[in-house]
Amino acid sequence: MATSHKRNVLKALFKSKLSSSASISTTTSIADNETSEESPNKVFWPDEYLTQDIPEARVWTYGYNADAIGGLFQANNKNSVSQHGRDFAVRVEREIRNEDPILFVAHSLGGIIVKDAIRRSDACRARTKLIIFLGTPHRGSAYTGWGEIASNLALLALQDSNKKITKTLEVNSEVLDNIHEEFKTIADQSRIRIHSFQEARGISGMKGLHNKVVDDFSSKLDLPRPLETVESIDANHMQMARCGDRADPRYRAIVDVLHQFIRSRAALPCHYIPLPENRRFVGRDRTLDFLKAMLFVRKEWRKAAIVGLGGVGKTQVALQLAYWTKKHRPEFSIFWVPALSNATFEQAFTAMARKLQIQSGGKDDDIKESVRRYLSSEAAGPWLFVVDNADDRDILFGSADMPGGISGYLPESDDGLTLFTTRSREVAVSVTGSDMIDLDKMDSQEAAELLEKSLTQKVMVRDEAATAELLEELTYLPLAITQAAAYINVKQVPLAEYVELLHGTQQDIVGLMRKEFRDNTRYPGSQNAVATTWLVSFDQIRKCDNAAADLLSFISCIEPKGIPQSLLPGSESTEQLADAIGTLCAYAFLTRRGDSKVFDMHSLVHLATRIWVQREGLSVTTDEKATRHLAAVLPSDDYANRNVWREYLPHAFKVLQYSKELDMEEKSDLLFWVGRCLKVDGRIKEAVRSLEEACQWRNRHFAEDDPSRLFSQHELARAYQANGQVKEAVALLEQHALAVAYQANGQVKGAIALLEQVVAIQARTLAEDHPNRLASEHALAGAYQVNGQVKKAIALFEQVVTIKAKTLAEDHPDRLASQHELARAYQANGQVKGAIALLEQVVTIRARTLAENHPSRLASQRWLAYILKVADRDKATV
Repeated sequence: MATSHKRNVLKALFKSKLSSSASISTTTSIADNETSEESPNKVFWPDEYLTQDIPEARVWTYGYNADAIGGLFQANNKNSVSQHGRDFAVRVEREIRNEDPILFVAHSLGGIIVKDAIRRSDACRARTKLIIFLGTPHRGSAYTGWGEIASNLALLALQDSNKKITKTLEVNSEVLDNIHEEFKTIADQSRIRIHSFQEARGISGMKGLHNKVVDDFSSKLDLPRPLETVESIDANHMQMARCGDRADPRYRAIVDVLHQFIRSRAALPCHYIPLPENRRFVGRDRTLDFLKAMLFVRKEWRKAAIVGLGGVGKTQVALQLAYWTKKHRPEFSIFWVPALSNATFEQAFTAMARKLQIQSGGKDDDIKESVRRYLSSEAAGPWLFVVDNADDRDILFGSADMPGGISGYLPESDDGLTLFTTRSREVAVSVTGSDMIDLDKMDSQEAAELLEKSLTQKVMVRDEAATAELLEELTYLPLAITQAAAYINVKQVPLAEYVELLHGTQQDIVGLMRKEFRDNTRYPGSQNAVATTWLVSFDQIRKCDNAAADLLSFISCIEPKGIPQSLLPGSESTEQLADAIGTLCAYAFLTRRGDSKVFDMHSLVHLATRIWVQREGLSVTTDEKATRHLAAVLPSDDYANRNVWREYLPHAFKVLQYSKELDMEEKSDLLFWVGRCLKVDGRIKEAVRSLEEACQWRNRHFAEDDPSRLFSQHELARAYQANGQVKEAVALLEQHALAVAYQANGQVKGAIALLEQVVAIQARTLAEDHPNRLASEHALAGAYQVNGQVKKAIALFEQVVTIKAKTLAEDHPDRLASQHELARAYQANGQVKGAIALLEQVVTIRARTLAENHPSRLASQRWLAYILKVADRDKATV
């Protein structure tokens, strides 16, 4: 580390831009050139040549005024080696302030100074990666002792040797032994690479010197081969650090070692993971084991995607895999890039460039392209590259407004693995094909473990009932569990109390789910609240697929579970609807039940859709559209439609729940048909409530003689009657002369007169199989029976039953109702066998099609039992 330039401090000669042939920027301390101010033809090669051959390096030189060989060591410097080592360590720490690795080139005694500095300074030790020793005397030997080496050095200087240095070089010098032995341990522990150049020639033409100044034994540390490489330079001790030009073999040998190390150093593992390891991470073992197998063991995947709903834990699984790779696959570099926006992508690549020591060549250079080019080269070695939150196609692949996209900067290498996390199945397919894994909600055990780890008061989970109920309410979604725990930790509320809050009004639930909380394993500024984390994706859908956004708005108004495709708006255009459903499924907002055409939405996502619609100021418009659509698609209460309207009713209820404040005819129509379907299904009390609300609206908006108003009142009266509210039915129907209620109230003659009139009119105006005509004839036959006109009743019932047998299925409620009443008429007329046969048929069919507690089924069973009992009694009497 000596130079006759008498550079008494560390001096930065230059800092260059990145060269195309280099992968990293190094800080290199270079010393010991044999030039002198009296020899102008000689070259100071660290300044003149090294800066050209390794332009990515920064070069420092250190001179310590101890010329002893060819003017390099002068006796007027009385400092000892240890004093130089101390001064050198201090200046390295002060002058080289960045975190770049340091490579030393040291000649002769300069090597001992470097070793001493490294053993004194932790900073020097940590940053030193390579030392090239040129003829450095490390140790004495039985053949050539330290004293002889010291004498040789003194002879070279043609002066008396510095007394302190000479003493240090005596055989078994305690100082030198300490430096040597301690440095060997440090080199081994710190894995410092050593390249020891030995002089191949002795000194000739100098009195007293005939052999090598530093022999082969002394000029090497004798470390294991991976740490130390030993090589000869075809020069004597003075010449080995000199060169005449860049082609000089001695210079080329030194610079080739530097190049080789820089190339190998570039491939050392580098880690850029901006998020800390999640100490609360639990479960997901099968998912992680599968990813490890496909990426690292079986090596079937080069690119993979984790796909799932926002908040389901995709980032946390990827983070866990990244830290597992760092620990168990130390040869892998790991890079983590958030694709939330172009800005987050740019920031990550800039940070990666710093880690990789890639420097921009100027304002026109694209640092992202430099990083991509390097990671795509063999020099980068194996790596895992995580692209997190790759949800937006426009950011990833570009758009008409912003062509290009970030995908063009993603590296490709046979040694590289790329892992995407995304909410969008479309994105996953685009970047990985079929190499993806779906991440679903946690199982109950994993969810319970996550809750316990997230709570400050672990004893809370001892309330097993409250824990189970809370996790079920949160649908085992990791983000929801973490958010709930954050709220509970701050407010110190019991789990059961939090569950009560979740059972509150929608406004209360929305307030809970929108509360933000801090989580250092998520990105600063990101949406952590579970109810808002999906809003960005909703906005993305609105931007790229209006039909899907409209469908999402509609679903916000209906029940999130069991959504039949036939219920959805746009079903008349199969292709458009399929595309819209596909978009929502791709974001995991909808999931299909097997191969069916029935879909489900996560309940918390459904809550988020309501927040989204409200934020957009579209709540009223959306509710109106949904109400109109349900009123249009809900089928009639015809029994043949029962499977359809049973599927639709839960969604109609939800629409009506959200449309309480709406004042529109379609809402009244929906209420009316919901009521009629409920009545056919035997849910009489619910039917009464729906029909009452429908009637109230029509009474306010329609004239007294309006057919729709009269019709709804008639249906409500029938519901009242079925519910046992006979007086209410009569009061409602008197003004319309409808006789069913009169009959139920004992006013049979009035009922018969009115019904005969109605039947006569309908006989002239309606076909014999028209439902309304058959209903009136059925009612008239019933009135005849009540009035004791049994034969007339039987004749009319038989006529109705015969026609219905031709037009209705055998399990149709209207057909069964008429058969039931005909059987009663048979019994009243003494035709017991006929009554029993008909009732047995009715009971069998109703047992097959109706619930056990359905009123119609129970009525037929009771009447059959009564007839059989009477028949048995009559037999006993005979």
